[in-house]
Amino acid sequence: MSVNKQSVEKIVEAIGGKENIVAATHCVTRLRFALKDEGKVNKEALESIDIVKGSFSANGQFQVVIGQGLVDKVYNEMVEMTGIGRATKQEIKDAAEAKLNPLQRAIKTLADIFIPILPAIVTAGLLMGINNVLTGPGIFYEDKSFVQVHKEWADLASIINLIANTAFVFLPGLIGWSAVNKFGGSPLLGIVLGLMLVHPDLLNAWGWGAAKQEGNIPVWNLFGLEIQKVGYQGQVLPVLAASYVLAKIEIFLRKRIPDAFQLLLVAPFALLITGFLAFIAIGPVTFAIGNTITNVFVGIFDNAPAIGGFIYGALYAPLVVTGMHHTFLPVDLQLISSTGGTFLWPILVMSNIAQGSAALAMMFLAKDEKLKGLSFTSAVSAYLGITEPAMFGVNLRFRYPFIAAMTGAAIAGMFITFNKVIAPSIGVGGLPGFLSIVPQKWMPFFIGMAIAIVVPIVLTSIFAKLKKDQ
Repeated sequence: MSVNKQSVEKIVEAIGGKENIVAATHCVTRLRFALKDEGKVNKEALESIDIVKGSFSANGQFQVVIGQGLVDKVYNEMVEMTGIGRATKQEIKDAAEAKLNPLQRAIKTLADIFIPILPAIVTAGLLMGINNVLTGPGIFYEDKSFVQVHKEWADLASIINLIANTAFVFLPGLIGWSAVNKFGGSPLLGIVLGLMLVHPDLLNAWGWGAAKQEGNIPVWNLFGLEIQKVGYQGQVLPVLAASYVLAKIEIFLRKRIPDAFQLLLVAPFALLITGFLAFIAIGPVTFAIGNTITNVFVGIFDNAPAIGGFIYGALYAPLVVTGMHHTFLPVDLQLISSTGGTFLWPILVMSNIAQGSAALAMMFLAKDEKLKGLSFTSAVSAYLGITEPAMFGVNLRFRYPFIAAMTGAAIAGMFITFNKVIAPSIGVGGLPGFLSIVPQKWMPFFIGMAIAIVVPIVLTSIFAKLKKDQ
């Protein structure tokens, strides 16, 4: 598809002119801008341009959805037309980050750490879902699992389970790699740090509770100090805090040790100091904090499951708009580690499906062919777990589909939480999400999915009719 120069001119004009652009780059589907003043953007004019499929602001960046293949042509034409310099994605991130407040920076930091490891976690969740199908009783045979009836499949299920569990067992290694890289240290040292926290010589974190009750937790004796030899499998906060410390120590040493001695001194000292701090202070303190956070969420959802599910279901989509939804992935992982499953992630699935359903309703209601096409493709995307096209391209633009989706997600979230639906792993946050749910809770989960499909479609249609009648 060729690029119409007039369309590119209109994009530049709609975002406030070239003088409003601090820097610009693009990804696979979107133009990404760091703007001086996002208040100068004319969203209505921008989204009326034929090649624009939607726009939104996230993490200090203003992003314009163009589409795969066409976006690089639009970007090249825009650079030639305006004379702005080509920027890397990191330069755009740096320019955008300078405008964020401390809370936004903290949220963005979490996003930058967890998004790179999300494919591994989702893949593990899908594989665990396959294992759940094979080993869950009552799915194919009454009171028996598939592998109990067909024993020749048992070892295959065992291998699948081992492959799936790897990302969760060695989760601190994944987080250590990503976190140390984000904090400016060497990613390889982050991997070593994360794996150190789950070393086989340490008491497995999942056996800590039983060992504590029996009073036989192994310890190190260091100059009068008793330090528990406990691993941090599945834990998030210990490795996050230790990664920050490791990166800062490494940066400190690199600035002060001559290049000739850095290989011999920087990594050993950084790991040694961080290792001692991790087992003596960082690990025990953050482990306690993590358990407290878990207990707070479990307490809320145990005492008022319907209210908790309703509120989280209603608010999850607005959290995505602000970027704050990234703060709940560590909570999900902590819940999986501490209690065997998360009740928050299934509600996320309901929210994603609800946003897709509202967008799907708009496909039938819209008269504009461009909007029809965008509504359909974004609905499919949301049903597969990616909601940004549906939310920013369709639902938020008209508002009432977004409200309808929030309502459907709230009701569905209330229903599945009341029925104690949990996910022992994180998978695809859409229609395939049932694979990550414990098989015994599939039925209430499917009913919740039906609510998340039907309610937004019906409400969007009603709101559209009321708006037309006014």
